[in-house]
Amino acid sequence: MSYSPPVILGWARSAVVSHGGAFKALSAHDIASPVLRALLTRVGLGPASFDAVVAGNALGAGGNPARVLALAAGLPMRCAAFTIDTQCCAGLDAVSIAAGLISSGAASVVVAGGVEAWSRAPMRLHRPMRSGEPAVPYERPAFTPDPKRDPDMLVAAARYAAQCGVTRLEQDRYAMFSHARALAHKDDLSAEIVRVLHVDADSCPRATTPERVARMRAAVVAPVSFDAQQFSLSPLAISPKADGAAFVVMASREACDRLGLNARMAWLGGASTGVEPDVPMLAAIEASRTILLRCQTSIEQIAAIELHDAFAVQALSFCKAFGLDWQQLNRRGGGLARGHPIGASGAIALVRVLEDLARDEGRGALGLAAVAGAGGIGSAAVVQRLD
Repeated sequence: MSYSPPVILGWARSAVVSHGGAFKALSAHDIASPVLRALLTRVGLGPASFDAVVAGNALGAGGNPARVLALAAGLPMRCAAFTIDTQCCAGLDAVSIAAGLISSGAASVVVAGGVEAWSRAPMRLHRPMRSGEPAVPYERPAFTPDPKRDPDMLVAAARYAAQCGVTRLEQDRYAMFSHARALAHKDDLSAEIVRVLHVDADSCPRATTPERVARMRAAVVAPVSFDAQQFSLSPLAISPKADGAAFVVMASREACDRLGLNARMAWLGGASTGVEPDVPMLAAIEASRTILLRCQTSIEQIAAIELHDAFAVQALSFCKAFGLDWQQLNRRGGGLARGHPIGASGAIALVRVLEDLARDEGRGALGLAAVAGAGGIGSAAVVQRLD
């Protein structure tokens, strides 16, 4: 049986809403099910056509959110449901896994992506070691077996900025650029966003001035710098906590022929890779290099590049690694401006790439989405517009 890359029939996402904002009372399936139902309508498929749901989710604390979502969205009882937790990479990894299900013949039509209801994330407790002792609350799990190599993500970003000489001023300039782009292209994003509750626009992008940003108290200070304040991270240079969802519909070419559907995009491949866990934000670079090599293409051939830039220093490092200028990255504002619904962020980056390719046909046919996650893992994917 010859390999035929899966195709993408459609894509959609919710708005990205600040933690504690308009989605604060919604569970993951409450945010994602309207997106799925709208997506089915957009691609012209009934629920019975779907074989599986693959959903990235990082903060749901177990269970199987994909199954809950499938039932909430009205997909058939027989529909398989897989929940993926690779933290920030989960949404994009879910799409890669869906592509594998299709390529292997295990499924013909799959909906895949990610969702995060950070505002409703369960409180976490370590079980006490002895009877009578209190449970110990914690904010995040361990991502490596060695605590010394498992830094807080903000600390890791500040340390890397100091080691590479990327000043707060440089980071803030990029952050303001990202926010300005998101605000300037707000109307362009409306086509990909499905209204959930009353919300149909990202809530995080904001207008500001260099003077106002300079007065912001540092969110984190580099612990290794002789001039720690110079290499600190301002709040604007960090992607804020958020809620949101994004999904795509994938199918085999045989299923498209059988159902009489025309595919808009082809999935050329995805890669998941690891780097040193001390510098987790660099994993997106390695994953991107891997998938570009695997697809036998170069960054110069990529027309739309979307990096979920959890930190401004991460975006600056990505641009330097690939010889890009800021204009080539996150054309309509990135995750830094939108916010970071962890399990959904990679899928949102993919939706942004797909929408940019569909909108800007004169720029080229290839797109790259990339994201990095805690523990030093990265995920990237290449897609192609089908003309």
